[in-house]
Amino acid sequence: MPSTANRSVRPSREDLLAAAGRLLPDVIAPGLDVLLCGINPGLWSAATGHHFARPGNRFWPALHLGGFTPRQLRPDEQDLLPGHGLGITNLAARATARADELTREELTAGGAILRAKVARYAPRWLAVLGVTAFRTAFGLQHAKVGPQDAALPQPGAAATRVWILPNPSGLNAHYQLDQLAEEFARLREAARPA
Repeated sequence: MPSTANRSVRPSREDLLAAAGRLLPDVIAPGLDVLLCGINPGLWSAATGHHFARPGNRFWPALHLGGFTPRQLRPDEQDLLPGHGLGITNLAARATARADELTREELTAGGAILRAKVARYAPRWLAVLGVTAFRTAFGLQHAKVGPQDAALPQPGAAATRVWILPNPSGLNAHYQLDQLAEEFARLREAARPA
């Protein structure tokens, strides 16, 4: 199985410290099947320029095991995602060492920005990776992992359906890789074009 390690040199401690607050560009295109939305970039991702790049993050393995990609992609292959009908964005653009460094105001503002991105790019599904961040950003305190009743309306197009996935960070002890992969597979099945 291909390594999930970034092909570039591991960032040094100084590189990671310098990455705090850095922004990471979205991987996005119009009409995606699924727009995956992380909470915010970690320092490793901001230092390397690749989403979910920290070793130990289970995003890339779960994406593959859930059936979205024919092989496990590496973070430095993120630009291949639109070819699979996928994109990546974040609720908050600012890189931090831990997601709990974000303020409620940043997440709420990020929810508004995310709604605007969804209106602009009109993905069929929006999948937010982190139930607590979703609750804060969208003001829906009882939301749970899985499909949501609410959809985001699109001018002149079908509404974007919303799904919450567990946070794939290695710090999320509530979900092991096989459980994450199952949740990704549930979304994959729902997102299959008819």
